[in-house]
Amino acid sequence: MLKIGVLGAGHLGRIHIQCIRGIEQYELLGFYDPDESNAQQVAEEFQTEPYSSLEDLINQSDVVDIVTPTVSHFDCASRALKQSKHVFIEKPVVATPHEAMELIKIAQEANAKVQVGHVERFNPAFLAARPYIQNPMFIETHRLAPFNPRGTDVPVVLDLMIHDIDIVLSVVRSNVRKINASGVPILSDTPDIANARLEFDNGCVANLTASRISMKMMRKSRFFQRDAYIAVDFLDKTLEIIRMRDLDPGNANPFSMVVDLGPDRAARELLIEKPPVQPVNAIQHELELFAASILCDTNPPVTIFDGYNALEIAYRIIEKINHSSLGL
Repeated sequence: MLKIGVLGAGHLGRIHIQCIRGIEQYELLGFYDPDESNAQQVAEEFQTEPYSSLEDLINQSDVVDIVTPTVSHFDCASRALKQSKHVFIEKPVVATPHEAMELIKIAQEANAKVQVGHVERFNPAFLAARPYIQNPMFIETHRLAPFNPRGTDVPVVLDLMIHDIDIVLSVVRSNVRKINASGVPILSDTPDIANARLEFDNGCVANLTASRISMKMMRKSRFFQRDAYIAVDFLDKTLEIIRMRDLDPGNANPFSMVVDLGPDRAARELLIEKPPVQPVNAIQHELELFAASILCDTNPPVTIFDGYNALEIAYRIIEKINHSSLGL
């Protein structure tokens, strides 16, 4: 059993504490939060020990779960790794790509495992869709949310879009050769709505939109590939697949739609599928998989390199937005 300590007991930290309590591979030692009033409330709510010292909790833990504000990720993670503790760290992995590279070096020297909390990889709808996504050539994502002051310490690219950046990078195994982007600050000092177009060496194009000033919630991604269109709703946790195949008159599906492509081409049929989506607690699942990677000495499902790659693309997008705002 792995002894684990949680750093940060805000909204997301509470969820992590609750999930860890249900994972048999972990023994929850307690948590650290600098806000004494909040720490006392969380201790009473979850019947777990609040540590008064971050160092004491790290010292006694095998695994450190970092759910603090992004600006403190590097400090917390580097402290834990320098003591050879395994680290689960929420997204974005750290505040800047430079910090991410430094953290990679520290993790390699410590020979410790690091997993980044890109939780949408474990969304049940995406888990169900993943086997069907083979070689997408056009991807469109929309991640919209009403305004919430929590998270506005970073641009919407780092707050929301980075989820979809990671998803796109996980399914398109090719180098990003070109980025175009624009964004606008509305209610905060950094862009609250942004759009980015990523062009890959293999010809795939991804169009990503993120907003934290929307009137409604939306978390949808659409993957287009040869003979198939895959729609994933991360919010409603649903999946729809539309396939196209040559029409076989003797074996046609009575529920499919037939598309007539003209006199010189064979008719095709559209098949609409809605594969079952199994319920999964995404945060608990990612924490379970991290425990398994430690106990079995395998790579975590979302490595520190994955976290760096998503952050590096996010910063390239932010740079493009900044240049666009200056008319460059």
